[in-house]
Amino acid sequence: MLNIYCEDFDFCDLARAFDGEIAGDCGISAEIIFIDGEKIRRLNRETRGVDAVTDVLSYPSLDGIKGKDINADDFPADLDENGCVFIGSIAICTARAREQAEEYGHSYERELFYLAVHGLWHLLGYDHMTDADKMEMREREEKILSKLGLARD
Repeated sequence: MLNIYCEDFDFCDLARAFDGEIAGDCGISAEIIFIDGEKIRRLNRETRGVDAVTDVLSYPSLDGIKGKDINADDFPADLDENGCVFIGSIAICTARAREQAEEYGHSYERELFYLAVHGLWHLLGYDHMTDADKMEMREREEKILSKLGLARD
């Protein structure tokens, strides 16, 4: 079970789409915030050394969890008030999401979901530094988006 904490958007369907994708004996949780271009540029500069606006930034709280079971006993200091292991935070730039939705010819909602899915896979240890990693991550992203009825046309 995935719990997503987001004050600005209902990601319940997204949380359900991750059912069966993450093994372990407990739920996991993540935070998603929406910010403007100026704030994401500052975060990008301060945390990654890149002075540019970007679409999404992920801040994992756990290392080395890619493909592993997430069990409460392994992360007692990372349990939230609901007994879920907190895996990290995601910041999504709404302005960039709107631009990309228009650029790619799909809805703003689809872009928000894509960026959230992308960020969640980063929190779970997946990346796209190599072609093989990129292909694995894209397959995982598309699987979740398909469950949501938001697959690419």
